Amino acid sequence: MNPDFDTLIDRRHTSSLKWDRYKNKDVIPLWVADMDFRTAPEIIESLARRIDHGIFGYTVPDEELSQLVVERLHNLYQWDIQPEWLVWLPGLVTALNLAVRSVAKEGETVAVPVPVYYPFLMAPKLGGRQSISVNWQKINGTWRLDLNELENKITTDTKLLLLCNPQNPNGRVLTPSELKAIETLCHKHSLVVCSDEVHCDIILDQTCKHTPYASISQHALDHSITLMSPSKTFNLAGFGCAFAIIPNGELRHRFQNTRKGIVPAPDNMLMGFTATKAAYRHGEPWRQCMLEYLRSNHNYLLKAINAIPGLRMNPVEATYLAWIDASKLQLDDPHRFFEEAGVGLSPGAQFGDANFLRLNFGCSRALLETAVERIKKAVYKIT
Repeated sequence: MNPDFDTLIDRRHTSSLKWDRYKNKDVIPLWVADMDFRTAPEIIESLARRIDHGIFGYTVPDEELSQLVVERLHNLYQWDIQPEWLVWLPGLVTALNLAVRSVAKEGETVAVPVPVYYPFLMAPKLGGRQSISVNWQKINGTWRLDLNELENKITTDTKLLLLCNPQNPNGRVLTPSELKAIETLCHKHSLVVCSDEVHCDIILDQTCKHTPYASISQHALDHSITLMSPSKTFNLAGFGCAFAIIPNGELRHRFQNTRKGIVPAPDNMLMGFTATKAAYRHGEPWRQCMLEYLRSNHNYLLKAINAIPGLRMNPVEATYLAWIDASKLQLDDPHRFFEEAGVGLSPGAQFGDANFLRLNFGCSRALLETAVERIKKAVYKIT
């Protein structure tokens, strides 16, 4: 199998969120976490067959779909789950907000590592909950979560830790020992952990291995909500299909009750279920090819960015998102500066650190190289 990731597919005039931001502008969009690759052909074929059936009524997540998830988690992560732990959802941002509202009461506190994918920062506020932040620190060139800071900030009304692993935007894959340290702290202070693991299938550093937080211990299993989806891995975000894994029956009941009347039941996720089945049944060869392409893009980008004065990029262990430090350029607005140079990136301020920019390298190499040349040219003009 040799998928073509090199060909730039024209996404203009397709109502693409990513590309329509710069409609009629000469700006390369490398911002939102949405790859420019066609998904696996088996997924496309499966969707086409379902379309040909012609009837698109309410649907249910059947036993085969649940079993595919169970087998996948066992085969890839040695984590054995039960089908009844699965809660199907239209998206993981929805799940983050449900987790906040089902675990913490109004006025209670949620702990959030920063910088982080911005819905983590918004979920407590939207739900009328308070938040405390814990910082990622760079220690000996590696991003580490400051658990001492977290423990010092925890109060008796802190109920939940929102975790992102693999981390977005810094790309860290937390090790079992790091996860155990988090679990020990959460056990001590009676915190539930909601772990967003949507990027777990996109491990670029082959010395790293994803470990689900909930698999660390029985306590972690009983006091966690794990969030996953095929959306990032197989570029299926437009289908809105995700799932939470909640082993604790009482916690699962609270989560389900919180969604009532607000979040649709999964009976309108027909095409998402169809795509997920095909992805998990047939998509592994495509995923492996995609990983090799992303690794090549990453290696190119790492060398190219670090050769530009004033910019610094750490190796990314997972995801297709580079976290680029632009602080030495001393720009008032790094995002706007590079946008005016023809490259649309995600502003670091959105994630909690205005000195950084996030760059999506899930695109053709040719497009990536053009973007890097624009970045380089813009920087050289001011240095």
